[in-house]
Amino acid sequence: MNSCRRIARSDFKHGLSVAFSPGKPPTNCRRCPAAAPPLGRGHATAAKPAAGSHAGDKPRLRAVDLAQKVQRQKAPPAAAAEPPPSRQQKRVTELKRLSLQLQGVHPNVLAKHLHRGVLYHDKDVVVINKPLGVPVRDDSGATSISSVLPVLSKMMDGLKIKSDSQLFPCLKLEKETTGAFLLARSEKVVEHILDLHRNNQVQRKYWVITVGVPVPAEGLIDIPVIEREVTGPRPHFKMALSPLYRMNDTGDGVTKVRAHRQAHPAATKYRVLDSSSGCSLVELQPLTGEKHQMRVHMALALTCPILGDHKYSHSNKLAPQKLPDRVLARLGLEQSKIRHLPLHVHARHLMLSGPSGADIRVSCALPKYFLQTLNQLQLTLPDGKD
Repeated sequence: MNSCRRIARSDFKHGLSVAFSPGKPPTNCRRCPAAAPPLGRGHATAAKPAAGSHAGDKPRLRAVDLAQKVQRQKAPPAAAAEPPPSRQQKRVTELKRLSLQLQGVHPNVLAKHLHRGVLYHDKDVVVINKPLGVPVRDDSGATSISSVLPVLSKMMDGLKIKSDSQLFPCLKLEKETTGAFLLARSEKVVEHILDLHRNNQVQRKYWVITVGVPVPAEGLIDIPVIEREVTGPRPHFKMALSPLYRMNDTGDGVTKVRAHRQAHPAATKYRVLDSSSGCSLVELQPLTGEKHQMRVHMALALTCPILGDHKYSHSNKLAPQKLPDRVLARLGLEQSKIRHLPLHVHARHLMLSGPSGADIRVSCALPKYFLQTLNQLQLTLPDGKD
């Protein structure tokens, strides 16, 4: 009996377990037939629960489990997952990214992009499809149309090493405007085209989407424009109307006033092509080439600003364009995201007489973002397709 107790105490003390041969049952001491074989620490979990304990008691946590639990408690609560962006939000974000990429790429990459988009070319002129967000000229060092013209010229000549041809931009096109852009192959051709433009012999027609429906549906806006400073928290300059007429004192007619010295004559023909959802597809033909004249005439003269025109949608401040709820619903946008919406102005048609006497007529397909907006606003093209 004493020897059995010594063996059991020794086993528990040193953490040992008694090994038995397979197939042979353990033999009990003759003096203590009821004694059970001793258990070591490795067999503690397999032991039967002691008297008074409950089988349903939770096992004690190991040190590693306890450490992980403490870390989880100290960790900050996970931020609430934001709802996935809508298709429209993804689209305008991609447009913004594409615009920045085109301005930051190597000139050769932009030149290849323009070369693939050539709409017309002969020995005197080249017409390219200008992409969104790329300026014609930029003195800050960013990639612009002018900065890649030497490379584009060589591509037009088949990358000939001894080629000395050049390309010159002829007429203005704003950074956020897409579509047909005219280039001349010599300075002499540039002068010829500028003479045609001064004599109103170059027809340029733009397609725009406006917020609102112009009334009447067709007409001529002949109101001079002037550049003025807008004071306030963010002082800036923008173009404004400088009308030659005002309402008379009786309110039943107009009176001519003296023109401002710094005002410039500006005339724009317009024609509504379709209207739906409180918006319109409008064709504009500027008869003069003043800065931002189409945007000013639509926003301030007809009170139908161009979609995405964040500069002229407010006359006295700089802020994202405010859109009606119905238009926001159609576009699938929230007002807080409207600042990413691009300007919807596209140079659709270009017509002029070339230096050799032949008429040049070029049409430029609408960009993808413009077509998607037409779809969402349920506006249809005049010919039913682009």
